[in-house]
Amino acid sequence: MPRVKTGTVRRARHKKVLKRAKGYWGSRSRSYRSARQTLLNAADYEYRDRRDKKATIRRLWIARINAAARREGVSYSHFMSGLRRSGIEINRKMLAELAVREPEAFRSLVEVSRAS
Repeated sequence: MPRVKTGTVRRARHKKVLKRAKGYWGSRSRSYRSARQTLLNAADYEYRDRRDKKATIRRLWIARINAAARREGVSYSHFMSGLRRSGIEINRKMLAELAVREPEAFRSLVEVSRAS
């Protein structure tokens, strides 16, 4: 059986990895071995952080709602429980948008929340 050399195949594979590792610090962007290890870790972080991003965005919405509610003289928890008691089902994303873009509409929601 003839001997098979992996020259072009190996070079292509290494180039693909090193291209993805461009911009990494030190030998992580130049050495195939380091680059491959770093990319494996990076893939784990990407996967984890795509999920963490959802929690981060939710925290941002809550912070915005809380700031707007406190401007109206009510805490976030009292505001949300008042909305729930009055039967208004509006998600935090929309509440945060209202708080930033439509302060008058948000103020009316605060009044409804206070009433219940």
